[in-house]
Amino acid sequence: MSLADRVACSLLNCFGEEGPPSLEYIQAKDLFPPKELVSEDENLQVPFPALQGEGVEYLGRADDAVIAISNYRLHIKFKDSVINVPLMLIESVESRHMFQLHITCKDSKVVRCHFSTFKQCQEWLRRLNRTIAHPGRLEDLFALAYHAWCLGSSTDDEDQHLHLCRPGDHVRQRLQMEVKRMGFDMQNAWRVSDINLKYKLCSSYPQQLLVPVWITDKELESVGSFRSSNRIPVVVYRHQRNGAVIARCSQPEISWWGWRNTEDEYLVTSIAKACLMDPGTRFTCEALACSQPRGEGPDSSDSDFDSSLTGCPGPDANTAPQKLLILDARSYTAAVANRAKGGGCECEEYYPNCEVMFMGMANIHSIRNSFQSLRAVCSQIPDPGNWLSALESTRWLQHLSVMLKAATLVCSAVEREGRPVLVHCSDGWDRTPQIVALAKILLDPFYRTLEGFQVLVETEWLDYGHKFGDRCGHQEDAVDVSEQCPVFLQWLDCVHQLFKQFPCLFEFNEAFLVKLVQHTYSCLYGTFLCNNGREREVRNIHNRTCSVWSLLRSGNKNFQNFLFIPGHDMVLQPVCHTRALQLWTAVYLPTSSPCTSAEDAMELYLSPSVQGDELTSRSLDRLPKTRSMDNLVSAFENGVALTRTSSDPNLNKHCQEGRTAHGLEPMASVGGGAAPDSPEDISPDTGLESDDSEVEPVTQTPPTTPVEMEQREEGFEEAEMREEICLTTQPLPPIALEQGNPHFPPLPLLTPLLHQALSQTTNPRFLPLDCHI
Repeated sequence: MSLADRVACSLLNCFGEEGPPSLEYIQAKDLFPPKELVSEDENLQVPFPALQGEGVEYLGRADDAVIAISNYRLHIKFKDSVINVPLMLIESVESRHMFQLHITCKDSKVVRCHFSTFKQCQEWLRRLNRTIAHPGRLEDLFALAYHAWCLGSSTDDEDQHLHLCRPGDHVRQRLQMEVKRMGFDMQNAWRVSDINLKYKLCSSYPQQLLVPVWITDKELESVGSFRSSNRIPVVVYRHQRNGAVIARCSQPEISWWGWRNTEDEYLVTSIAKACLMDPGTRFTCEALACSQPRGEGPDSSDSDFDSSLTGCPGPDANTAPQKLLILDARSYTAAVANRAKGGGCECEEYYPNCEVMFMGMANIHSIRNSFQSLRAVCSQIPDPGNWLSALESTRWLQHLSVMLKAATLVCSAVEREGRPVLVHCSDGWDRTPQIVALAKILLDPFYRTLEGFQVLVETEWLDYGHKFGDRCGHQEDAVDVSEQCPVFLQWLDCVHQLFKQFPCLFEFNEAFLVKLVQHTYSCLYGTFLCNNGREREVRNIHNRTCSVWSLLRSGNKNFQNFLFIPGHDMVLQPVCHTRALQLWTAVYLPTSSPCTSAEDAMELYLSPSVQGDELTSRSLDRLPKTRSMDNLVSAFENGVALTRTSSDPNLNKHCQEGRTAHGLEPMASVGGGAAPDSPEDISPDTGLESDDSEVEPVTQTPPTTPVEMEQREEGFEEAEMREEICLTTQPLPPIALEQGNPHFPPLPLLTPLLHQALSQTTNPRFLPLDCHI
């Protein structure tokens, strides 16, 4: 009997021939019926508490382990450890050495399971390959079954579940709140266009778009016909002090014929003119200061003045707008090659008062190959002598460095020069959100808070159409492997690098980022399903699944950074060199395999005021007692300084030598982070690359003369190395735990507040991995 027949019979039995007045009466067990358990041993019991809607399909034994497969996870329970992997996190499974299952995960983890016989290994290989197959329809994803069973489990819990599984108002009303927070002048400079209502113009853009006030919808339609996938230039950020904005779009369709579009050229130049009409609070304050008589403050009663007599510069018809920077994420060669496929790049001759720069970021195919190489290196038994060389050969950290440099360039143009910036790549949904979202984190402290980071992900990644379904491989019938690429994971890695360099300027901790990586692929929540907002709206994802922000919310203390110093509005200036970057061991190394349990699912039903106020004794007991933790407490009480090896995971990484006498640089470490069995004592001078082997400056412009290109590259290097002498913009130095260190005070001088924060900080590698499920 088919599912439709079973549902029909259920309806007739419950309500008679007329049936219910609404489909809401269909129970979850009818829509998502549990499958019958196939157990190899009647004495075996399911070794984990199941989630709502989760049913174990296969249960058996492996060598010294119990293995189970449900409709959500693969569970392997060894004598001294447990591995839980969401099925959609698994990329491939193969049999090796006849008796071993080799399981490769999308977040670079590798899981191995041994069986006693070849036949048993092949049987579990067949079962696992069947369960991880690409879903044929949306309902095959566990997120929908989980939500339906949660609603149908208890009437008392339904209202609370509906309340908690939805994002807050700061996410639902993000456009209105962001326009108000960033101070857009919606009367004279900007307007919100409804041209994309019902996704009429572009299916991968939000329905409301922010554009200059004098640009008409008819002109926007013409621009859409000229931009790839109709992704027109729209504004996504405004600097509150100087009025400079960041806009994003896709490549222009110039092709080999050299097509032009006057409306597109007019829109791009109008963005800079609109910034001139809405100059920001810095100009307002300067104008107010110039208008006051000498010796009088802003509270003077003589507030009436003639601005024409003050001599202060202001935006008028004769003032030229700042030169707009068009940042193309591709290399110049790749941009020109795209003309053969109908794309291309802007020509400065046709876009007056604009400058085009190329960043040379790799495409998704190069990033995918680099990530696969990284996964191979991290899954093998490390060779201490060749570990850094093997890591360097993957070029993963080099790609992160280029992305950080691009975001830093955008940040510098907006913050220091007050220039508007337009960012795009080919389609505008991979490298473009990476640069824009990272630049917004550097510029605005709001996006370094829990709520602000949620708004950032929802806006730059979800609203503007990053193809999560294709890139993560959980789209229905997504058989094209070439479309898969860890673009979002790569960006989260860059956020992790910023967190390591500025550990006191982020409200969330590293565990927050680790969980976000896992749930990008797990399909437990509906946040990252489908390829764009139109698909999510058509399929009613918002009302049929839970939001990942119900777990990663501000009320969950497990994801709060206890070193966070609120109130800082400084702009971040990270070190982008590969030697300053760290391998994200909590994600890539096999010592922290993905794990799931039902404990965090239950947290969904606790009110924010009750859940997460303090780390419970049960969760603290699950944290391993490390040598570093015990020694810190005893040393603080006894006043004894400690000597610690550089590989201790609970300490800050190596200090960057050569600190200047007038300021502090962001904390940097050896370019690879320690791996299992790697040398414990590595000199801070040891990096992945020497100065002469560093990646060439990635900023490019259309070649003019060799001398000009050389000067531009030298200028970029100088700008990168230049430091701001401002201690408040830099992170705190790492704690000195070695005796005789002349740069830092001994441990007994630490304040009790810092000691308490350190003792409460959760190490993400040992976080009760299921906090996530």
